[in-house]
Amino acid sequence: MKVPFITFEGTEGSGKTTQISLLADRLRSMGHRVRTLREPGGTPIGEEIRHTLKHSPANHAMTAEAELLLMNASRAQLVREVIRPALAAGEIVLCDRYYDSTTAYQGYGRELDLQMVRNIVDVAVGETRPDLTLLFVVSQGVSEARRLARQPTLPLPFKRDRIEEAGQSFFVRVAKGYQAIAAAEPQRVRQFDATGDVAKIQAAIWDLVQPLVKRLKTQAV
Repeated sequence: MKVPFITFEGTEGSGKTTQISLLADRLRSMGHRVRTLREPGGTPIGEEIRHTLKHSPANHAMTAEAELLLMNASRAQLVREVIRPALAAGEIVLCDRYYDSTTAYQGYGRELDLQMVRNIVDVAVGETRPDLTLLFVVSQGVSEARRLARQPTLPLPFKRDRIEEAGQSFFVRVAKGYQAIAAAEPQRVRQFDATGDVAKIQAAIWDLVQPLVKRLKTQAV
């Protein structure tokens, strides 16, 4: 039985990290083996790239094209070093962002050619595609408020995030990009309002995930 590969998508401050942790805990309590990952990152090489992309004081001059290539370099490493082996070993994989983020952020947000973006993503991931993508939808106002609220709690050097320094128009384009992705693949990309109670969001996620895991035999954690 094929184990599911599930990705979590959304704009900044949409609550993905909290819900990934809750879902992973629930699946493990049922006896499933679960691997949780994040993008960019997830491998030693990927984490170095993440720092360069987001937190390095030397990244101010980075072009949109360089950003696109670095994101997918990190992804290519993650797919081959971690995701494919984990799935082959029977682990459910939960990933905080995947290639839809590149379409939304670098394609729509940075306004790069979408066909070029797709071509580079294809090189990075090949046939390793998610079975389900959970798209967390929040308003621009909620996203900004949550981002500002968490900023004082972040340790140095993570207080600065180059991606989050983009202007409001960038994030409006990102949100529109996500809506276009969801419209193009409604069977894979399932979106929901992520501004409500954590428990209600958790229940909505479980309704979507449960059909993918109910037939799996439980495995030792």
